[in-house]
Amino acid sequence: MHLIDPARHTRRAFLRRSGQLAMAGTALPFALNLAAMGEAAAQAAPGDDYKALVCVFLFGGNDYANTLVNFDTDSYNKYSTIRGGIALPYAGLAATELKPDVALGSGRKYALNPTMGGLATLFDQGKMAVQLNVGPLIKPLTRAQFNSTNRRDFPIPPKLFSHNDQQSIWQSSSPEGSTIGWGGNLGDLMLGGQRNASLFTCISVAGNAVFLSGDEALQYQVGTGGAVRINSVSPATGSVYGSSAVKAAMQQIAQQARGHTLENEYNKVTLRAVEAEGRITSAIQSDVMDVTFPTNGNNLAAQLKMVARLIRGRASLGVKRQVFFVSMGGYDLHDDLDTKQGPLMQRLSDALVAFQAQMEALQIADKVVAFTASDFGRTLSSNGNGSDHGWGSHHFVIGGTGPDKGSGKGPGAVKGKAFYGTPPPVSVGNTSADDDQWHVGQGRLLPTTSVDQYAATLAKWFGVPDSDLNGILPNLKNFNNITAPSGISYPRDMGFMT
Repeated sequence: MHLIDPARHTRRAFLRRSGQLAMAGTALPFALNLAAMGEAAAQAAPGDDYKALVCVFLFGGNDYANTLVNFDTDSYNKYSTIRGGIALPYAGLAATELKPDVALGSGRKYALNPTMGGLATLFDQGKMAVQLNVGPLIKPLTRAQFNSTNRRDFPIPPKLFSHNDQQSIWQSSSPEGSTIGWGGNLGDLMLGGQRNASLFTCISVAGNAVFLSGDEALQYQVGTGGAVRINSVSPATGSVYGSSAVKAAMQQIAQQARGHTLENEYNKVTLRAVEAEGRITSAIQSDVMDVTFPTNGNNLAAQLKMVARLIRGRASLGVKRQVFFVSMGGYDLHDDLDTKQGPLMQRLSDALVAFQAQMEALQIADKVVAFTASDFGRTLSSNGNGSDHGWGSHHFVIGGTGPDKGSGKGPGAVKGKAFYGTPPPVSVGNTSADDDQWHVGQGRLLPTTSVDQYAATLAKWFGVPDSDLNGILPNLKNFNNITAPSGISYPRDMGFMT
């Protein structure tokens, strides 16, 4: 059910890689699978074309209700009654109210968490879109179908509400232990013999990157300070244990041809890592940027600053398409949601605002898109002073206009100042009423947009032909521009990208 359909790919080498991806963990597959789309898209990309996707993963399951807060009077009153002591005060939301160009139906309004004033400004400038109620789905599903025992006709993602499994399902369409992703050997050679470009197609700055086996190449990881260095053999290291002789001996050992196959391959990997480190170090150059990135413990900002440095040095890396993965944790707020989530959201907002400003300074804001993802949303109901594991959630997509397209809203990467998808109910009831059909108890949202639709919309902008999408996103064929009997529309393209 979750396997990639390699028959959908027309390029021979890309087809071969599509069935070979081996996941060694759950931290990166979502971003890495999008990087496979980058390899597909790059084949037809013109020489002067560049695009990048930046996945911002919020580990722990971000609380949707206190991130994008119901602001119209009726919805806010319901939200406040259900949430009790963890509800945000109404008066504090006025400054971060989101006013879309096209108003939502039924008078629905939203505001961001009051600490997210920076992102509210990006929304107002048309540089941010909000995707409502997105999460893993195999097929369109209603609450009655979710409660059915007929799992053949009404399948649900396995192991719902489990952190590790839902991180993996978001990222690879299968639970923890997944060995098949959406794209293939993502560290493999880019077609056309661009070996080094392929190595730098997908880069993680999250610190827990998974290196993948491809035909010839590996997925690449950097830290917030730059490339990971093998000190004993790196040219940038002056000595080993204070001795230049030891350093020279280590370099000689690493460069010698070995009689044993495994030893020889180990040396090849080592030398390739040294070569890659040198190229990355040369590409990122100075850490002085055009804008000031937040410090004071904002590790996400440090990761995004490194992404910005890598994008600035993209020409020396020889890449046309890149996917980056950054992350921040701390969102599993069963307790102290009222005091801990606000500072997390402010760090997220401040980091993304600085990154967007830097992309504008580089005059590449229409070529770089950042988007959020998380394990799951959380319950609308409070457990006392926190919320518990949920399912659907709201996410942000951020990207600006190009240097020749004006400073305001207009043609660019993201169709901003807009909401996409269906506003969910503000309810924890258990009745047959319409407004209770889109959660599965305690306000755990039943997604009305699938991760496959969300990813496909990004992928099409990235340059992946529509004919390749079903092979990359295993469940997308079930969301093929249909309107379900429930009345919810499931387009392949959610419309938030140009």
